[in-house]
Amino acid sequence: MEPMDYEKKIQALEKANRVLQKKLDRCEVNALEQDEIQSKKQALLRQVIDELGESERNLQQKSRELEKTLVNLHQMQTKIVQSEKMSALGVLVAGVAHEINNPVNFIHGNIAHIEDYIHDLLRLISAYQTHCPNPGEVVESLSEEIDLDFLSDDLKKIIGSMRIGTDRICGIVRSLRIFSRLDEAEVKAIDIHEGIDSTLTILQNRLKTKLDHPGIQIVQEYGNLPKVECYAGQINQVFINILANAIDALEDRDRYRSFAEIQENPSIITIRTRLLGTGAIAIHFIDNGLGMNETTTSRLFDPFFTTKDVGKGTGLGMSISYDIVTRHQGSLRCISALGVGTEFIIEIPIKQAVVQAPSCPHPRIMPQTLAPEPPINSEKHCAPSTHY
Repeated sequence: MEPMDYEKKIQALEKANRVLQKKLDRCEVNALEQDEIQSKKQALLRQVIDELGESERNLQQKSRELEKTLVNLHQMQTKIVQSEKMSALGVLVAGVAHEINNPVNFIHGNIAHIEDYIHDLLRLISAYQTHCPNPGEVVESLSEEIDLDFLSDDLKKIIGSMRIGTDRICGIVRSLRIFSRLDEAEVKAIDIHEGIDSTLTILQNRLKTKLDHPGIQIVQEYGNLPKVECYAGQINQVFINILANAIDALEDRDRYRSFAEIQENPSIITIRTRLLGTGAIAIHFIDNGLGMNETTTSRLFDPFFTTKDVGKGTGLGMSISYDIVTRHQGSLRCISALGVGTEFIIEIPIKQAVVQAPSCPHPRIMPQTLAPEPPINSEKHCAPSTHY
């Protein structure tokens, strides 16, 4: 082959090589462009995924917030309804007390006059018997028919019973008016013991002895307390919630005990008040029931939590009580142990600050063995214990 042919072939090969090189360069550029486009697509896809994830998280957060708001609104609505019920109950109690008070005062006020009139009539009859020993057969027959001697003695007993009954009704009416505190909507210095006693009067029907079981004993260990500034009606609501729960617990326990067992180990609620050295008072409600476990006590003040059967409790009593006590800048705690009993401790200051402290969380539950309280000096600070 001629040298010219080799050169032409070499030139042709070089040309083809250059063409291939250009194609290779273009392919590399295209590949880089494709890689860059792919990277941009992947980055964009990751950005979209991140944004979708963030949107999902925001939606979940908003959903949780809406659920929480809905629960809070439901709780607030239920508490408002409960509060309105208590307000309506206070109005009803005050109205009933007022309506009962007028006729009872009329009867009570006239008993003394009736007693005097009957006494005068009996004196007159006695004078007739003395001066007219032989009144005649008709009078003698009527005297034997009505048994004049028995009638004279029994009339005195009847008047005495009527006086005791009207005294009792007057006391109940007074307790109803104290409990309702309808005319005391503002902070006012009150006698705490009066509020407790009026609450016990309201609950007396559940405390007294019945045919199937003995009554629940109330032991009152009252300290020497000053008057306490508070919303009286709200504090009485706390008292009735705690005492009603204690009665429920004791009744549930006694349902499975015989009459003899209850007599041997009676159900007792002890109410103790004492003055604290911090410018506050403490009120203890102690029952000797079955107590509660740690799981129950940890949720005791949660709204809608209840261990009662359906229809017997709303689970709001203790939650509302806790809110009331904290609004009074105080604390409400529970000490309970299974087989020992339960103790609720209310501590509230004697003087209320001008600005109410917010209801901030603080230790409320102390599940443990009941600790004995320090003895109270009975000569200086404690009234004698009494049993209902």
